[in-house]
Amino acid sequence: MTGSPRVALLHTGAVVIAPVGELVKRDLPDVTAINYLDDRIVADLSDAERAESVPERILDLARAAKEAGASALMLTCSSISELAAPTAEAVGIPVLRIDEAMADEAVATGQRITVLATLPTTLRPTTGLIRERAALAGRSPEIEGVVIEGAFAAVAGGDRPEHDRLVAAAIAEAAERSDVVVLAQASMASAATGDAGVPVLSSLASGVARLRDLVAAL
Repeated sequence: MTGSPRVALLHTGAVVIAPVGELVKRDLPDVTAINYLDDRIVADLSDAERAESVPERILDLARAAKEAGASALMLTCSSISELAAPTAEAVGIPVLRIDEAMADEAVATGQRITVLATLPTTLRPTTGLIRERAALAGRSPEIEGVVIEGAFAAVAGGDRPEHDRLVAAAIAEAAERSDVVVLAQASMASAATGDAGVPVLSSLASGVARLRDLVAAL
């Protein structure tokens, strides 16, 4: 093998490509990142017929990543995190969930965890991941899931300020009854700019840091 080691980043939305890429350049400066995007996955997960195609589409992209020389793959969308293990087994390279480190931090931070999402398809796998990581840690936190109505429609329509306003209001409300607030989507991080009084966790920085550790161990 010649050149720098490679990792693959599999996205379901173009909005996260740049921020994830910047963190990879910072934390893994000697690694070349290859980006793969299927921007219909999130919408198709809400369609029973089309949702059946998603696992095979993820597999196809993972196989392409391996053929391109990637030694590891990271899923940057929480909506497909449940496909990490079967994809890794089928393709033969490690597949990391970008939100796994965030889930571990949430479990370690407090007993009352509120998960905020702008889509139901993201809320379910994120809360499931936190339960999974809590069980591994021998903990049984109280987990509340909240879908922020109108936020996804706002950002999909190009109104990022309205999205951020709705998410920020939901963070403030959740903080009053939580030890830690978890943002299920990386794209929500732009709204977490103030002091909520409790930790507000997003997945990008911690997820890329765990990718760095994984690559270093290969």
